[in-house]
Amino acid sequence: MINIFIVDDDPLVSGALKVILENDTDGDKIAVTDVAGNGADAVAKATSQDFDVILMDIRMDVMDGLEAASKILGNKPDTKIIFLTTFLDDEYINKALSVGAKGYILKQDCDGIATCVRAVMDGKTVFAGKVVEKLPEMLNRKERFDYAEFDIGTKEQEMIELVAEGLSNKEIASKMYLSEGTVRNMMSSVLSKLDLRDRTQLACFYYQRIKV
Repeated sequence: MINIFIVDDDPLVSGALKVILENDTDGDKIAVTDVAGNGADAVAKATSQDFDVILMDIRMDVMDGLEAASKILGNKPDTKIIFLTTFLDDEYINKALSVGAKGYILKQDCDGIATCVRAVMDGKTVFAGKVVEKLPEMLNRKERFDYAEFDIGTKEQEMIELVAEGLSNKEIASKMYLSEGTVRNMMSSVLSKLDLRDRTQLACFYYQRIKV
């Protein structure tokens, strides 16, 4: 069972999402276990309860979703947050990546939200089609990144590229002919060397600093 917390200031949206998610039978069963109408309530509930995935709107009264996500992840860094919004805005996407979100999906693409939730539970990062199209233009930098400066070897470089492609630890282990434990250890080492918090920040770093 995947427990979902929906944060949206429109109860009609929350209700529609609940119906879509709980009626999807293509994988692990999904249940919406709580809802909130603003970021402040989201922070309070996420602090006192555990959810598998939080679906978070961005523009809300009292406290917006980006601030709420930052506070939640500050207290519980392993929380999986997917932003679900109508805004294909460069600033919002950048901020969502920066705070450590696991996904950014447009509400008009929410028919596939259950698939996205399960992908995030599997360790992947998800973006709507139009968001993916914007990422290279937004994040790509032209200068060559020096791996040696950070003592990052060729295997670690390969792993970083696979993380940026959205592969899970299990998929990376299969592609690199390594155990999942080795991949996890390599991931921890790379995150420490680059002073990053998690694989989402690593993927963002890749597009910002490495990919040319």
